[in-house]
Amino acid sequence: MPLTRHRDAGQAFPIYITVVAGLLFLALAYLAVGQAAVNRSSTQTAADAAALAAAQKTRDQLAGKWVDNLRDPAKWQAVFAGAGGGDFCQRAVQLAAQNDATATCTPDGPLRYVVDAKAKKPVGDSVVPGTENTYSTAHATAVIEALCKPPLPGEGGGNNELLQLTCKDKVWHLKPDDTTGLPKPEDLFDVHLADRRANDQ
Repeated sequence: MPLTRHRDAGQAFPIYITVVAGLLFLALAYLAVGQAAVNRSSTQTAADAAALAAAQKTRDQLAGKWVDNLRDPAKWQAVFAGAGGGDFCQRAVQLAAQNDATATCTPDGPLRYVVDAKAKKPVGDSVVPGTENTYSTAHATAVIEALCKPPLPGEGGGNNELLQLTCKDKVWHLKPDDTTGLPKPEDLFDVHLADRRANDQ
């Protein structure tokens, strides 16, 4: 009987080693998947932040243009359509670099920015082949949306005439000679992401 038990134990040992090795491999594979997910999420964050940064700079520029033309409401419509907003893609590239990513930025009309980002570091070594040379990429589009309805041509104007500007649910009563209490950039324009997607390449 002791000899039989010893033989059974000897036969079970290779099976035990195989099971343990398989579980260890699965654990490492799950770790690799988690590592890739973190890398991908960081790259998406970099793309989102970069696109939003460029859009916010444009929003601030347009708000300044609106203040400059406060006495001429006939020009407000063009400002709210994006005229004079400038190109702040360089800001997007800078912010992506601060988040460990490289980025390309393209203005898509006066009120949209499209950013494609790529992580500076690869996913890293793992049990999954090829991850040491895999870099996460991400895409983001930021949109600047005018929140205000300027007066129609011929409505208001003049040096001291009271002007009205409706922004969402709020009505602003303005005087061209009084720049106190004006709407802030975020009252005039909303900045948000239009879409999100990420992948590896």
